[in-house]
Amino acid sequence: MQQQRRRSGIILGLVALGLLAGAALTARPAQAVDAIGPYYAEPAWDQKLPVATRFVVLTNWNSAAVLDKETGLVWERSPHITGHIWSAARVQCTARTTGARKGWRLPSVHELASLIDPSVASPGPNLPPGHPFLTVQSALYWSATTYVDDSSIAGLVGFGGGFSATGDRFAAFHAWCVRGGMHAGQY
Repeated sequence: MQQQRRRSGIILGLVALGLLAGAALTARPAQAVDAIGPYYAEPAWDQKLPVATRFVVLTNWNSAAVLDKETGLVWERSPHITGHIWSAARVQCTARTTGARKGWRLPSVHELASLIDPSVASPGPNLPPGHPFLTVQSALYWSATTYVDDSSIAGLVGFGGGFSATGDRFAAFHAWCVRGGMHAGQY
């Protein structure tokens, strides 16, 4: 009888341990909380989120950055307003401290183009109505994407036309730094 209780106790202990291990595997990622509640950087590239829920101004980053819940990327709220050659734009992003955080980079052409709302006509940046970004110019912005057949060319995204293009890396264009992911790619 005592041996049967011991076996039952061991079995119950193993079941409880299994349940705890399963719960740990399915736990949500760490969350951050701001004035409007918790948010998660869980990309939803397969969903089209409304602007009101897609973008979250990160108040715990001094409101200097914006989480895009569709892509899981964190964007500078105010991109650079002056032009730089491509190499200087890359250095500017790498050296950047925004929202008391390092780890910034130039986005890929695809990541940058994900901010464009094709239903918004020029003039002005083709961003979704109600977006939280500041100082976005109706101009061309550098991407980290390079042209595979010519190393002197890199990808550009036009905010104020909603198009992707390539440009000479020694020309001056705007830069908008991003944090997260690591896709640079090539054309």
